[in-house]
Amino acid sequence: MPAFVEKIQWRPSMLDLNFLNPVREWILAAARIMFGLLLLEHGTIKHLNFPEHPMNAVTWFQLSGVAGILELVFGTLLAVGLFARLSAFVLSGLAACAYFIAYAPKGFFPFLNGGESAVIYAFGLLVLAAYGPGKLALDSLRPGAKNK
Repeated sequence: MPAFVEKIQWRPSMLDLNFLNPVREWILAAARIMFGLLLLEHGTIKHLNFPEHPMNAVTWFQLSGVAGILELVFGTLLAVGLFARLSAFVLSGLAACAYFIAYAPKGFFPFLNGGESAVIYAFGLLVLAAYGPGKLALDSLRPGAKNK
């Protein structure tokens, strides 16, 4: 290691973001709720025709129709925090599949092929599956729930 790096006196500071520690669970809850509501909206567009969008009224047996069912069911569960880790994991896989089926064939770079949001969903939901639902989750009311 270079000598100048060894001479630096590392001190705790605001750059460590430790001030966020007391609200970490609330931040996870906010992320979980927003991911759930956004994915629920994807499902309502496809199957409930709301809000108005070109993807309204897909059939149940199309690939996007099956995705819409998963988004409706698991998006709702994720938003309320019931079976939240399982829901986040399933939806993460759905987003990854969406990327590789719909966007990756158009090119390598997510920003250029239009798949940037699918990548963000996939990894953001994977983080939620790993860390748990945070506060305000119905999972905390289930008997025997490990991650409250």
